[in-house]
Amino acid sequence: MTDGATGSAMTPTTALEDGECLIASFHPDRATYWRDHAWLAAGAMAVGMAVLWMIGNPHLWTGAVGGLAAVAVRAFYVASDELAARWDLTDRRLLGPQTRALRLSEIERLRGLGSAVQVVTRSGDKHLIKYQADRAGVEARLRSAAGLTSGEPQ
Repeated sequence: MTDGATGSAMTPTTALEDGECLIASFHPDRATYWRDHAWLAAGAMAVGMAVLWMIGNPHLWTGAVGGLAAVAVRAFYVASDELAARWDLTDRRLLGPQTRALRLSEIERLRGLGSAVQVVTRSGDKHLIKYQADRAGVEARLRSAAGLTSGEPQ
């Protein structure tokens, strides 16, 4: 963050071009953010306990506590930034946090990854639109705007 304001660092700062129109904005969903982190914590707890079991530690419960603590600390620490992120879809470009700007004609592939949509450009750059309550809907909207017919490159 450059100016200390959480919201402004995670929203598009690229100006619209002459005649460019905003079509939609994609904001992260708070409930989806916490649900995803709950699943991540459950996985971390299981892995922590499994590692302790494999090395013969009799205190398996500490793996669960450690896994939960690690994910919880991260979740609370980055929540303000992650939940302030915004992506804007225009009739020409996809504008992401700060100065990210992708021409719709440069989008080669879109993939759903959990609650996120991965945008892959023709040059190989990858961007994530994270914590979407309706990931399939966001993906379909982007696919239509970019003129893509499937998840595969054209």
